[in-house]
Amino acid sequence: MAAPKNHLYFGDNLDVLRRYVTDESVDLVYLDPPFNSDATYNVLFAERDGSKATSQIKAFHDTWHWDEISERTYDEFVTSAPYDASKALEAFRTLLGRNDLSAYLAMMAPRLLELHRVLKPTGSLYLHCDPSASHYLKVLLDSIFRKENFKNEIVWKRTSAHSSAKRCGPVHDVILFYSKSNRYTWNDQHEPHVVGKRGRHDLSRDEAGRVFRLSDLTGAGTRNGSSGKPWRGFDPTAIGRHWHTTVEKLDVMASQGLVYFPPDGKFPRLIRYQDESSGRAIGDVWTDIPPINSMAQERLGYPTQKPEALLERIVKASSNEGDVVLDPFCGCGTAVAVAQRLDRRWIGIDITHLAVGLIKTRLKDTQGAAVAKTYDVIGEPTDLPGARALAAVDRYQFQYWALGLVGARPVQADQKKGADKGVDGRLLFHDDHESGKVKQVIFSVKSGHLKNEYVRELPHVVEREKAQIGALVTLEPPTQQMKAEAVAAGFYTSPWDNKQYRKIQILTIEDLLAGKQLDLPPTRDHRTFKKAPKAKGRSQFKEGDLFEDEE
Repeated sequence: MAAPKNHLYFGDNLDVLRRYVTDESVDLVYLDPPFNSDATYNVLFAERDGSKATSQIKAFHDTWHWDEISERTYDEFVTSAPYDASKALEAFRTLLGRNDLSAYLAMMAPRLLELHRVLKPTGSLYLHCDPSASHYLKVLLDSIFRKENFKNEIVWKRTSAHSSAKRCGPVHDVILFYSKSNRYTWNDQHEPHVVGKRGRHDLSRDEAGRVFRLSDLTGAGTRNGSSGKPWRGFDPTAIGRHWHTTVEKLDVMASQGLVYFPPDGKFPRLIRYQDESSGRAIGDVWTDIPPINSMAQERLGYPTQKPEALLERIVKASSNEGDVVLDPFCGCGTAVAVAQRLDRRWIGIDITHLAVGLIKTRLKDTQGAAVAKTYDVIGEPTDLPGARALAAVDRYQFQYWALGLVGARPVQADQKKGADKGVDGRLLFHDDHESGKVKQVIFSVKSGHLKNEYVRELPHVVEREKAQIGALVTLEPPTQQMKAEAVAAGFYTSPWDNKQYRKIQILTIEDLLAGKQLDLPPTRDHRTFKKAPKAKGRSQFKEGDLFEDEE
């Protein structure tokens, strides 16, 4: 029997959740919803003229400003939601009034209610937010999930310290962790051993060269049971403490060589071998996962992209292989990519074709072309009339969708008007393995009336960009003169097979929907994004290595 397919949805997540996701079918929800708290914390790219993209903001614009739509959303929720959740949202409006924050909370409330519905009784939810909204969202989650199912407020240090006028520099995000019930999935996670400065306890080596450190065998407070009894001449009660285990188990541990008796007669200590420890158990403050910097291999250029290591910890802690992971605001798809890599099933939802296209290309680049067979995309145009309808509504969404069909990445979206200079997207490829040089295809996407100059100018853009091939993607069929101009542009000769490939290629949307693709050299890979680096395993111990303390 074929494995169930994963699903990537284009559309409003509230509608998708209600129409497609059944009750108690999801094991883990991770969401990083956009909140317009400042210019740097949202999922929106800037348009080429510096303004926010209408195509991306339209689904959330009304939720950030209290208007008729916000009022209607609010009324629907307070009259139909469970009593506690209804009263929580009602209290927010009384406290905050009709403003951007209360509108945002009115948008989030029905979505959180739907996410609670789709979670299994063993499921968990992680809501990633910044401190400007986390306390309001926590109250809302308490009212929906019940406060006894609140597990953690995780603090993730997302950036290094920096100055901020008349306040401490904001350097962390908040992740709110809730379970559906007390039967939730939990797998212990640990911070790996890190070579670095000496911790509070010295590390030593035994005769066999194994690294170990010593830790207390006793804990504060006295006990009346076995753990409070004297053992081998040491009475923990006399010093106001107790053994961490029974005296019978202490005998076993001593026979196994796991107890150290100091020559000065002080209390015995536990020997902890580093190669038998998974590391320090994670707490609710995460400082060991750095943000994605400008040189990171997994960097995609998406403004709020989270590191895969962060999602890997969450996915491993609260799901098992084969479980279903849902991200209703999936953006560039980090949760989806991690779920795919860790053999979880997944559901991704986003309101922009830009995000859907990024995710499809990211999965192909990191998992190989065969990954496309493991998931379905729902909500995108599948025929020419659908493509025309999308172009009529929003030409930028059409552009992002069209680039997704060829696996290309949109150009940096924060460029000013005219800065793209005829380049809408790029695709990298490798066909010169002797030098390792990366080659590129540049794309120009046109959804309206075609002009011969579009093809005539493309070779100059290819030369200026030091690209090898230029491609024009069109909604309408090209003219005969455009085809002739493309042929006249000549060829690119690949060092891979010494064959020639047209320097200027024209692809229509109809071609792409029929399965036609660019004519490129049979290279090792065609990729837009780099793979994230693999997680490092336990460090190899060398003489003189020091490790951070586990406690």
